[in-house]
Amino acid sequence: MKKALWIVLTGALLFAGLASAVFAEQQNVTVRQFDPATGKWVRKERKLAFKAPWSDSVIKPEIVPFSEKLPAGSIVVDTAQRRLFHVRGDGTAMRYGIGVGREGFEWRGREKISRKAEWPSWRPPAEMIRREAAQGRILPTVMEGGPENPLGARALYLGSTLFRIHGTNQPWTIGKAVSSGCIRMINDDIVSLYNQVRVGTIVVVR
Repeated sequence: MKKALWIVLTGALLFAGLASAVFAEQQNVTVRQFDPATGKWVRKERKLAFKAPWSDSVIKPEIVPFSEKLPAGSIVVDTAQRRLFHVRGDGTAMRYGIGVGREGFEWRGREKISRKAEWPSWRPPAEMIRREAAQGRILPTVMEGGPENPLGARALYLGSTLFRIHGTNQPWTIGKAVSSGCIRMINDDIVSLYNQVRVGTIVVVR
């Protein structure tokens, strides 16, 4: 009886030790994150990489005059200016810098936000996977959300399209035409916008 009890206790202690080691190892996992201060990729503890601030941009958000007749809370994406306007309803809008679709991937239209997601996973369309493979770049079929994910910290899904307004792990691309049609913002800006809009919000892309 004593021997059996000793075996059980020993096994329990061993399991607890292994579990603690695994937990500690998970806590020490690092991820790559772009450091705007140095312009380089750095390794950062995963738990710290999920905390703001994440990125910086020379294009700062600012309140500007806005005279178009749209409901307060609406979003207007001006792809030519590479700016996003969040309508405030008092004759002004908050203006953000964005990255837009590169040549051949531009689009225009009017949609509504159909879904919101924090640290969204990314599932590249099959066509994108084939296109990138032809250039020697192999994309995953799915990438879980996190600091290294191209969708960044938040995503606003537009209607039934494949397009989103989302964050980015490449903050230096803001102000440029580089995406496959999605609208990208630095993570700090998309989090701010995400917290102010709801599903059903009008989004005009022009």
